[in-house]
Amino acid sequence: MTIADAEAPAHALTPRGPLSATTLATLMHADFGHRRTALVAASRDAVLGSTDVSDDEDIQLTLFLLYACAYGSLDWIDPGWEWHPVLIEARGILEAAFEASLRTLVTNPETPDPDARAIAAALFELTAPTPGPSLSRHIAKHATLEQAREFLIHRSIYTLREADPHSWAIPRLTGRAKAALVEIQADEYGGGRPERVHAEIFARTMTGAGLDSTYGAYADLVPAATLAPMNAMSMFGLNRRLVGAIVGHLAAFEMTSSLPNRSYGDGFRRLGFGEDVTDYFDEHVEADAVHEQIAGRDLAGALGEDRPDLLPDIMFGAAACLYLDDRAADVMREAFEAGRSALRGGAVA
Repeated sequence: MTIADAEAPAHALTPRGPLSATTLATLMHADFGHRRTALVAASRDAVLGSTDVSDDEDIQLTLFLLYACAYGSLDWIDPGWEWHPVLIEARGILEAAFEASLRTLVTNPETPDPDARAIAAALFELTAPTPGPSLSRHIAKHATLEQAREFLIHRSIYTLREADPHSWAIPRLTGRAKAALVEIQADEYGGGRPERVHAEIFARTMTGAGLDSTYGAYADLVPAATLAPMNAMSMFGLNRRLVGAIVGHLAAFEMTSSLPNRSYGDGFRRLGFGEDVTDYFDEHVEADAVHEQIAGRDLAGALGEDRPDLLPDIMFGAAACLYLDDRAADVMREAFEAGRSALRGGAVA
């Protein structure tokens, strides 16, 4: 039986190699039992054959699909797959390779003293803005309408699920760090107001820009560089041993959000969009200026002070966030500056 034998789901995904082909076939066929072990073998083969797991199209699409089993973000995936032992084994193989790749590629910052203020200061130094070309500056001053809409497509992979990957850390934390994370996440989820949930605001942004706000609608078009940041968040959040990394990731994420979002909002206003599109970016200029203080001192700082053994992973998670987000942004910026699309198969009409 092949993928073609089954009715394709809405927003069907195209395999990017033997591993993702096997994964899609497995997830789409309930009677695939006798061949499920092929997924484990394909995972091992993909890792052995990859020159960069963190930017491998086949592996990153597969990880995206396997994590979708936990999120329920792709509704055509049966919930029964979430804890299937073969899928978990395959995911473990890929995660081990992905984590090893990141630990090789990312320059780990010096570990600060286990003091909340020292940890926050180290994170602010690590995430300080740098001069030179950037995606946010390009969107603010030069992006065309097509490029601005494509930017939203790339960002939809995380932002339509905004806050969810980091929320996996809540039950893994205690005390001050847990309280700080809940404070940040409560705001991300609208503070009790459904219409202010950040993912919902971004969905309105996409709709206002004439795009499909269904989660995964454009997953087939985005490259591995776009999938990898979301996959890293999922890996850090879903693995208890990496709780330090997901905390460090969130701290860096919040610390590098406010200024770029101001530029993104300015860019969309320049292109003639109204508040229905710019609201998301304007919301984050103010919200993330507050969040970065909580994330640096009360979340990452408190965790590192209470658990000094997690300090190296806190800094690793922050550095991994910067590395993957910068790479994804550079892929877009370089394509836009060259007058081409960064999407697989070209620009969306």
